[in-house]
Amino acid sequence: MAAKLKKGDKVVMLAGKDKGREGTISSIDPKANKAVVDGLNIAIRATRQTQTSQGGRIPKAMPVDLSNLALLDANGKPTRVGFKMDGDKKVRFAKTTGDVI
Repeated sequence: MAAKLKKGDKVVMLAGKDKGREGTISSIDPKANKAVVDGLNIAIRATRQTQTSQGGRIPKAMPVDLSNLALLDANGKPTRVGFKMDGDKKVRFAKTTGDVI
């Protein structure tokens, strides 16, 4: 099945402690059905100091379930994603506006 959300998409959180906040997807794990969104679902992780990086308590974005994310359309509103054929290519489109993503 084609991915409804992809790396680089602008999304909004639908549930959880960051509900209503926006961010950009930095990575996706389709097998686990999760995505890491910059600036959302931040947790503090303690790391050891290495030769290349400073140790200490470092904030890190944790994975979020894809069901808790919605794509933002051209108007900045949350939308569902649909698929349609554009000539011989399958494209994603926003259900609210009908625009191709």
